[in-house]
Amino acid sequence: MLRLVRATRYATPLREGGSLPGLMEGDDLGTWVVKFRGAGQGPRSLVAEVVVGELARALGLPVPELVVIDVDPRLGRVEPDQEIQDLLKASAGANLGMDYLPGSITYDPLAFEVDPGLAARVVWLDALTLNVDRSWRNPNLLVWGGRLWLIDHGAALYPHHGWPARPVEAQPPPADLAPAPVDERALPRWEEHVLLPALGADPGGALRAADAELAPRVDAELVRSVVALVQEDWLDADPERYVGWLTGRAGGRRPWLEPMVAARPAGISAAREGAGHGEGPPAWLRLARGQRTRENRRG
Repeated sequence: MLRLVRATRYATPLREGGSLPGLMEGDDLGTWVVKFRGAGQGPRSLVAEVVVGELARALGLPVPELVVIDVDPRLGRVEPDQEIQDLLKASAGANLGMDYLPGSITYDPLAFEVDPGLAARVVWLDALTLNVDRSWRNPNLLVWGGRLWLIDHGAALYPHHGWPARPVEAQPPPADLAPAPVDERALPRWEEHVLLPALGADPGGALRAADAELAPRVDAELVRSVVALVQEDWLDADPERYVGWLTGRAGGRRPWLEPMVAARPAGISAAREGAGHGEGPPAWLRLARGQRTRENRRG
């Protein structure tokens, strides 16, 4: 399991996030960006944070430390915003903490150069996990200590929100573990991925090199070890479903990589001009988060 930290102080909400994460201090003297299980899309978004974040770490990509952070809702009792009070009440107990990187800045390709090999590995990971939230609208990349850091993977693995809840002991038949068809209408144009321009003069070659390096490593043993890090009361879908889904996408022909390989610089430039910054995640994700928040208030 992830390391357990107990929150000792609620410092401030981070209002730029659609799910209202908060900055909290812990009993380990660390400062943590906390994603609350009562916010946004609920516990399965925390599952995605852990599975994709720790998969990225296992593949050698830089991700801030993730911990389980125990939150007492009384820590926010002086917060004047009723929405945040409701959020804390709905999130008592285990939540997800990400190491706060003080002084970090949002990735700007005009100010920070990314190695094409690293960029290709990040793009490959996002294509594998269907991470729809690393575009020009919302890079979810930080620069800190002279390095690029990957954050905020709660929108990845989006098909798992449609998986039925099952007891952990129940093992589905093998056919049930095959990757389901992906509804491409829910995805943005992959040309909008913020790191595509960093792939260099031969983006297709860089992506195919990343694919050759990483795909064989995403096997059942690795995925099971990552899923095992998820807090038990967040994981209501069968863990083997994640294993089957991810290994199924990493194996075989991997046609999902072709839209990335086929992207052209002109299309990328147009996507950047049209998208701009600060518009937040895709509309379908904002709507889902809003629905979850309304449910918490009624509860």
